Amino acid sequence: MSVQLLQAHWGFTRMPFGRDLAPSMLHRHHAHAEAIARITWCIEQRHIGVITGEVGAGKTVAIRAAIAALDASRHVPIYIANPAVGVRGLLTHIVAALGAVPSFYTATLVTQAADALAGEQAERGRTPVLIIDEAHLLDHPQMEAVRMLTNHDMDSGSPMATLLVGQPYLRQKMRLSTLAALEQRIGMRYLMPPMTDTETRDYIHHHVRLAGRADTLFTDDAITVIHTASRGYPRAVNNIAVHALTAAYARSNPVVDEKAARAALTETMTD
Repeated sequence: MSVQLLQAHWGFTRMPFGRDLAPSMLHRHHAHAEAIARITWCIEQRHIGVITGEVGAGKTVAIRAAIAALDASRHVPIYIANPAVGVRGLLTHIVAALGAVPSFYTATLVTQAADALAGEQAERGRTPVLIIDEAHLLDHPQMEAVRMLTNHDMDSGSPMATLLVGQPYLRQKMRLSTLAALEQRIGMRYLMPPMTDTETRDYIHHHVRLAGRADTLFTDDAITVIHTASRGYPRAVNNIAVHALTAAYARSNPVVDEKAARAALTETMTD
């Protein structure tokens, strides 16, 4: 079924539960707001922060919202989406993002990256904000490279803020004795919890309103099914809710009821 047909049937001005929302349009449930507050503090203090959560908990969405609120004249975000690039790839990305030409020799890249980060703060007055997504995939040499970059000015402070974002395993990984030096530098840790049942209800109503419907489109029973199946994680809520809209349309239902929500579960489990 085409998105246009579904959108027209439900009278939406845009499809709800999409990933293209502007930061100002995001639903501010507790975990999301808490993550943004902690990320903002971490950046202001130029600390290392570790944001963890299950798949689909909204970690990247919270990072995007926090970064969007920063003053661009005072901060320069450096976002690494996939750390599976080795130490050289990590350092090359940092150097290039700061406008320099990465050294051909890996041995000099650490110094070049550290100098570029320090120069951004000292010479331009902008704090580099290094964001490494999927950070649970970082290997030990990469972790050590991150530590070296934050070890600046004889340990008196860091010229940058660093955000390591990943699945809960990241917290366990960083407790390893071989990573103790980096672990001791962490200034902020936050494990993003799922939404409560009330937050899931508000989340669904929020997205439906953004799509142009002010009435109650999802019944309480349908929302209960969606919350239970998704465990309150936003990405899963989005997926099930969209399938439920399709199931309700196929049944010519005027609303998304419990039967449509349960039918959606079958679809999402086979995706």
